[in-house]
Amino acid sequence: MELFRIGFLTVSLIDIFDVAVVSFLFYRLYIVMKGTIAAQIFVGLVVIIGFSFLAQAINLKALGWMLRTLTDVWVVAFVILFQPEIRRLLSTIARNRVVRMFLRIDVDESIEEIASAAVELAKKKQGALIIIVRGTGLKSVSESGIWLQARVSRALLLSIFNPKSPLHDGAVIVNDRIIEAARCTLPLSAATRMGDIVLGMRHRAALGISEQADVISVVVSEETGTISIAEDGALLRGLKSQELRKELRERLVLSMERSWKNMWQAVRDEV
Repeated sequence: MELFRIGFLTVSLIDIFDVAVVSFLFYRLYIVMKGTIAAQIFVGLVVIIGFSFLAQAINLKALGWMLRTLTDVWVVAFVILFQPEIRRLLSTIARNRVVRMFLRIDVDESIEEIASAAVELAKKKQGALIIIVRGTGLKSVSESGIWLQARVSRALLLSIFNPKSPLHDGAVIVNDRIIEAARCTLPLSAATRMGDIVLGMRHRAALGISEQADVISVVVSEETGTISIAEDGALLRGLKSQELRKELRERLVLSMERSWKNMWQAVRDEV
């Protein structure tokens, strides 16, 4: 249904909805990239696309052809230039509570083994970094380490993070009830401090992977024996034994159960 005209352009309700959706997507992309070098490139691409539409509207053939040539390859350039930002955006979508309800997770049996191992390592001041996959897998990260595919157990984790073990450097990836790999390399967070505390490599790695993937990172400091949890780029430090178990269960099991209960309750209310 036509609403009004602007010159030769006919504007309908669908056109307004279309422009609103595209504007929202561009806005969300800009928010994700805000404060990075990629944001400046993104603004440049938007300006080029805008000039291309303008050139076609006023029939500037030469300028329109040149800008159209640029916009023909901008999708490929977008993927190449903004790979980290796109990965972060997709990871943010995967963390959505609705999406998470359809992702399989069964780590309840692993929580006790991981917590027991972390507490024992903290007493001995032996550093550890355990990444618990909460959504989609981390195949590329697992492939950077030593492939294990072993059942999660306190004894195995203590053996891996023993300072004399060749596997103690790097991270352990836990998916479901399986230790996929050990000695894995993780991306480091840009954050180097948390308040007055200088973050070490383990804590920066724990934060880095939590910023890019739907995971829970359990970190044991070898300097202080402090146990921490990283999630969505935030770090919770100084956890005791029971606090660690509670946080893991809250973040890995109870949130999923609540989501399913709320969904079924909403369905029953509709019926």
